[in-house]
Amino acid sequence: MKRWLCKWLPIIFGCHQRPERSFFFHGKQFPICARCTGELIGIIVTPIGYFFLKNLPIWVFFVLLIPLVTDGLIQAKTKYESNNTKRLITGILFGIGLMMLFMISTAYCFNIGVDIGRKWRYSQL
Repeated sequence: MKRWLCKWLPIIFGCHQRPERSFFFHGKQFPICARCTGELIGIIVTPIGYFFLKNLPIWVFFVLLIPLVTDGLIQAKTKYESNNTKRLITGILFGIGLMMLFMISTAYCFNIGVDIGRKWRYSQL
């Protein structure tokens, strides 16, 4: 399992795996950088909080995407160098926002399909 994760996590996240932007545990580098680690944490914890968060306005989840994009763009376009703590936090917020948008849109599409199916079924009777 560990070998599989170390191979596929960087591919799934498109991670650069730069050592200076990664966390280390017992002298071993995480398979993905701090920002991608934050995204993974956000993606994993969001299904647990989905039922508490789903009633928030959808714009809130778009706003959660902004810190990561802003930090990344500023870092790419200037000499500013973010630290791993900021990368982790912005990654967690982005992961939560992205996963909530995915889950809400999936539930919405599912409900539309159910409604269409019911209408179609009752029109056949």
